[in-house]
Amino acid sequence: MTVSAAPEPVLPPRRRPWGVLVLVAVVVAVVAYLAFSSIGSALVYYRTPTELAAMTDAVGQAMRLGGIVKEGSVHGPATDLTFVLTDGDAEIVVHSTVAPTRSFREGTGAVVEGKLTSAGVFEATQVIVKHDENYQAPAPGALPSDRAFDPGDE
Repeated sequence: MTVSAAPEPVLPPRRRPWGVLVLVAVVVAVVAYLAFSSIGSALVYYRTPTELAAMTDAVGQAMRLGGIVKEGSVHGPATDLTFVLTDGDAEIVVHSTVAPTRSFREGTGAVVEGKLTSAGVFEATQVIVKHDENYQAPAPGALPSDRAFDPGDE
């Protein structure tokens, strides 16, 4: 007597979850698009004086310009201020009728928003002081709020 093996059960064909994979791919693509489009609009770009000097179509174009306030170049009252921004290679004269913050001074970084005039002067509508990223703790016994604060200065 021969023993025959029982026939193997026939399994239904395996279905691949293409619908789920497509849905996951679409969701990932949408999330990536939203993330990168938001980052792009949040970034703040500025040109250096060297980049501005190299531009041929810069006159009248609204832009941001960043550099170091040149030593000895700050002249005039806060509401009619003239100074020079430099990046070490090129210099641009900046004129502003908007008072900068109290931390604005020679030798510090600044970013200005405005337009370059045909006379080669950058007319600033806003002056933003670039703060140093290094924190210095107050001297022992001193409080961080020891200086007098005038809300009109900031």
